[in-house]
Amino acid sequence: MSIKPATSEVLAGGASKGPARGLFKSRAYDEIKGMILSGELAPGAFIAERPLAYRLGMSTTPVRSALQRLEMEGLILISPQQGAVVRDFSFREVAELYEIRMALEPFVARRIAGRLTAEQIERVNANLAAQQANLARRDIGLCVRLDEDFHTLFSEFLDNREICRVMGTLRDRTHRVFHRVFSLNPGRMEGSYNEHVVIAKTIIEGDAELAAQRVETHLDYGRRALIDPHGA
Repeated sequence: MSIKPATSEVLAGGASKGPARGLFKSRAYDEIKGMILSGELAPGAFIAERPLAYRLGMSTTPVRSALQRLEMEGLILISPQQGAVVRDFSFREVAELYEIRMALEPFVARRIAGRLTAEQIERVNANLAAQQANLARRDIGLCVRLDEDFHTLFSEFLDNREICRVMGTLRDRTHRVFHRVFSLNPGRMEGSYNEHVVIAKTIIEGDAELAAQRVETHLDYGRRALIDPHGA
């Protein structure tokens, strides 16, 4: 990625004022987070505020704000000695995140089973069609995004803002781990898709308990795949 010069507004007047300041903060957050999730900023990488601000074409103020927000979300660590460092997650941490998902997602499946609207069913089917089409392309990045979208769709349909917030945080914190699993075992893409098809069918047909059970089984399989990617 090429380095972009700082904008004239920043060069002339330092940090931007008013609404523009909020826009810079939002853009800094989105771009830095994207670099982390894509692996451009790898686990263990140091993040220097000034070079990054210059690269993004803004002052250090929105960059610092973005880094503080990303620390709160668990994606980076900030210390007086080292500055900002991209976090990596241990298997134990990821397993604990999975335990949260296994508490939430079967509950969501149970609550929405048999209650999806025609428009919601269409969105689920569109996601599954995209997953199926990607099996031939073997695009790992797209596979991870579609997998994440599939799971978060049902939380969105339940319309519980707190569950959606937690699911969004879990999604960001496990993104790179899922990418690693699918990279080490591309065959898992097809297995995950087939499990998604069964989950969606059960939720749409309205068998609440079976839907919750199938979601839990799917998540447990994913958890074990993280421990032994080649054996899953």
